[in-house]
Amino acid sequence: MAENKILAAIPRSATEEIHIAISEYKGKKYLDMRVFYTTDDGINWNPTKKGVTFTPDKLDEVKNAIEEAQKELAEQEE
Repeated sequence: MAENKILAAIPRSATEEIHIAISEYKGKKYLDMRVFYTTDDGINWNPTKKGVTFTPDKLDEVKNAIEEAQKELAEQEE
């Protein structure tokens, strides 16, 4: 299996991060958003089962949903 290409690591707590990465499985690439945890102060990060994987054909839907969320949440802050 190929190494994941991490696009972002978003801290969730002192021991958890959400990793957004391009992953590969059986020769196909996917977008993977997964919770990772550490037990050694961030030296090593291990994946949990908590996450979601998107096929490339779903990325426009994901992008549109995030953009809609940004608009709605920005309106709340005004």
